Amino acid sequence: MASAEDVKRAKLRERADRTARPRRVRGSSDAVGSRRAALYTDMGPVWESIRRLERPDDGAGVRALMKRDALQRRTLSVVDVIAAYVALLVAVYAVKGDSVVSVTLSPLAILVAPFVVLASKVIGLYDRDQHLLRKTTLDEMPQILYLAVVYALTTWLAETILLDGYLTRPQVFTLTLCTFVLVTLGRFLVRAVVLAVTTRERCIVLGSVANAHRISAKLQDARSTNAVVVGRVAIDSSEPQDGMDRRAPAKLGDFRSLVEIVDAHAVEHVIIAPGPDGEEEEVLDAIRVIKALGVKVSVLPRLLEVVGSSSSFDDVNGIWLLGVRHFGLSRSSEALKRTTDLIGASVALVVLLPLLLILAAAVKLSSRGPVFFAQKRIGRQGEVFRMLKFRSMVVGADSVKEALRGRNEAEGGLFKIDQDPRVTRVGRLMRRISLDELPQLLNVLRGEMSLVGPRPLVPDEDALIEGWQRRRLAVKPGMTGLWQIFGSARIPMQEMVKIDYLYGANWSIWLDMKILLRTVPYILGRRGQ
Repeated sequence: MASAEDVKRAKLRERADRTARPRRVRGSSDAVGSRRAALYTDMGPVWESIRRLERPDDGAGVRALMKRDALQRRTLSVVDVIAAYVALLVAVYAVKGDSVVSVTLSPLAILVAPFVVLASKVIGLYDRDQHLLRKTTLDEMPQILYLAVVYALTTWLAETILLDGYLTRPQVFTLTLCTFVLVTLGRFLVRAVVLAVTTRERCIVLGSVANAHRISAKLQDARSTNAVVVGRVAIDSSEPQDGMDRRAPAKLGDFRSLVEIVDAHAVEHVIIAPGPDGEEEEVLDAIRVIKALGVKVSVLPRLLEVVGSSSSFDDVNGIWLLGVRHFGLSRSSEALKRTTDLIGASVALVVLLPLLLILAAAVKLSSRGPVFFAQKRIGRQGEVFRMLKFRSMVVGADSVKEALRGRNEAEGGLFKIDQDPRVTRVGRLMRRISLDELPQLLNVLRGEMSLVGPRPLVPDEDALIEGWQRRRLAVKPGMTGLWQIFGSARIPMQEMVKIDYLYGANWSIWLDMKILLRTVPYILGRRGQ
């Protein structure tokens, strides 16, 4: 006699058979319809219930995913609480305000722990990482500042409960600042440790050979990402084999066997990268199935290569529209960026003046020729200007450039040689951490360059850029930029101009600050060399 569990399982299967029949899409081909039918078989309204009954334990990929995410969330919450308590102790006991009554912590100060965790959860500081491959503290610093302000103000308002005494304004300011700094540093440390002790996140790419190879190469080069592409799944079952590109991840199957591939290869993350002919319905079906499997899903949208990531979503009676901001900077944004450049360049020149004098003397004494090297570069709106650098090559280096063209290691029209024979001994030392670029601060003061912006190209390189890509010239070139932190020597010309275009499409003062903060470790680590 069948048990109650068997009867329940049979009823669920019968219901799934009735409700999960594939739907025929008007105008779709038989091949497309069969691939969608294979997916819809697993996508009934009781899909998850059936799966839990037939296989109580999740797959190895889902278990590893849940374990990694839980470890990250718990360690982040612990470090947030510790940082909040340390900041409170510093503000109460280390800072003396104008109050004549000393302030101490009351026993109810233990309520700080649940409040900080709850506030961080509401702000979104614990849920962001589980959706991303690249987990970085720098991108969430505005939310951390928000947390610090909320925590300090709440502590101030609830001081009669949490404290024995009253906080002064210097103590409240110290509490805000210390919370922001300590939480930021703590999260940097936690993510570095978790990145080092956890296994690599197993990914597959659902898409074309070219997209799979591109994503795999990017994940290998990314410093703050611990992921590997274990294979590729073709959207089109009639696609030929991958013998044409040995560098691409191996083909594990096609769209029809997606569920089995995820289970068999312990996949934790599926990256959907459809080609130019990818069908929208198939992509939507794939997202639904992958989400139901419990693994992460990311989509490589071609649209963002044009509109950028700073677009806004607009809900119009249930229809979602994507609001695209105009390209370039408004007058107020230009004024803000120029003010930031003037302040930053002036402060940098004053602070670095002794170092600049030492470098100038070293260049002059080490080889014959001038201290500075002025090279023609293409600036905003195509205007030509002379970019200053400390001379790092022998006099007449440009005259032998064509003779060395065969040793060029850069792609797409750029010129770069790792062991360039034209570089002097002092020049090689300066180039290791980009000290030869410091005179460009004078170009910034003169308004020819910005601290952050597109890469300044020489006329020969600029002549290779055509069409919409020339809109990168709407923004002043920068001493650093996205091209620098992504590895200036490794980025081909065509990809670099796309990055420069997206900088103009997404500009914000916070983006400039993030790039400046990321430039220092990248230069010291010589990652662009």
